Amino acid sequence: MALNARTDSMFREADPIIASILDGALSGREVTTSEGIQLYSAKDVDIHLVGMVADKLRHDRVGDVVTYVVNRNINFTNVCIRQCGFCAFSRDFRETEGYMLPVPEIVRRATEAHNLGATEVCIQAGLPPDMAPDTYESICLAIKSELPDIHIHGFSPEEVQYGAQRSNTTIREYLLRLKEAGVDTLPGTSAEILDQKLRDKISPGRITVESWKEVIRTAHSLGIRTTSTMMFGHMETMAQRVQHMALIRDIQRETGGFTEFVPLDFIAQEAPMYKNRLHDSMRAGAGGVDVLLTHAISRIMLHNIDNIQMSWVKEGGKMAQLLLLWGANDFGGTLINESISTAAGAAHGQILRPSYIRRLILDMNRIPAERTTLYKIKRRFDTETSEDKLDMVDSSKFGSYAELVKIDKYRYKNPRE
Repeated sequence: MALNARTDSMFREADPIIASILDGALSGREVTTSEGIQLYSAKDVDIHLVGMVADKLRHDRVGDVVTYVVNRNINFTNVCIRQCGFCAFSRDFRETEGYMLPVPEIVRRATEAHNLGATEVCIQAGLPPDMAPDTYESICLAIKSELPDIHIHGFSPEEVQYGAQRSNTTIREYLLRLKEAGVDTLPGTSAEILDQKLRDKISPGRITVESWKEVIRTAHSLGIRTTSTMMFGHMETMAQRVQHMALIRDIQRETGGFTEFVPLDFIAQEAPMYKNRLHDSMRAGAGGVDVLLTHAISRIMLHNIDNIQMSWVKEGGKMAQLLLLWGANDFGGTLINESISTAAGAAHGQILRPSYIRRLILDMNRIPAERTTLYKIKRRFDTETSEDKLDMVDSSKFGSYAELVKIDKYRYKNPRE
């Protein structure tokens, strides 16, 4: 089932196995894990064909509208009991750069963002020792008290598990408490690669694959939708990537609760496991072709998830544009404060203004649209428009991670002292 006359000839020139897999995908057949692995072996013309098929599937599923959300990340503490090898953001509670934002400051940041047009705040952080059992609930209740209409996209499966442990309750009961406090959706982060042997190497002690699945399935059963993610470009094999995608696809088949899938390129520069050469097979993130193929294969494998989001923080604006030709249809968020990737050495800043996102999308002959967290279209922009409030504000007022860790009044205080 070729795309057009041009691709007819490409199909004839392609590796017959890859051509058959892609033809099946275009016909609506689910791609198996072994076939997904085979797509990663694409060379020369086959690489372009994988991208073209992903782009066709994207067009057929969601059309030419490219979405983004105006949001703010609030990483309220970097103090964490875990020592994940890929994380340059976290600090031990004894380190001088450990910080903890008080609830009024979290609310102030949410209010500032809301006044600039944000419809979502993303709340994620480290796992501080001796955390009060009601910490996450208190944050949400305070935000919703001030901003009842803002969407709280908060707390990864790792944080949900930790909160439940601190509260001495079940995952289900704790998620119900978070929902009552104002959590609307969960980030599907802390997934990395959903292969336990690999997780034991790169993040020993972190949430297990089985526990991650439990949190996600339970959230979906309670009507709390989530994103899904995959961190790639470190130690994983192509087979582990594809098996991760297949697991996400299986959960989506069961629950229908995922809003999107986000491939996240490993930022290596400041990551401890890369800087300290902890593993012989460590890579410094994915190369350009690998990034393109991973987004395309995600689109091809995940036929039951509408939205494939690229990370402009990881890839930069120009690569993000290119990924719109390789299966992606969502630009993610404006973020305003991006601390986790920035701490790891990401070079592409911590805010992307709405007008710039729209210009990048229009340059690719796609239609920009501002969305809600749950992908309801708020505004569609068929041509360039005037600036929004967030376009006109001086971004230096938001501060940076490097500045935040030096502010004495936010320094983490050990509750045991």
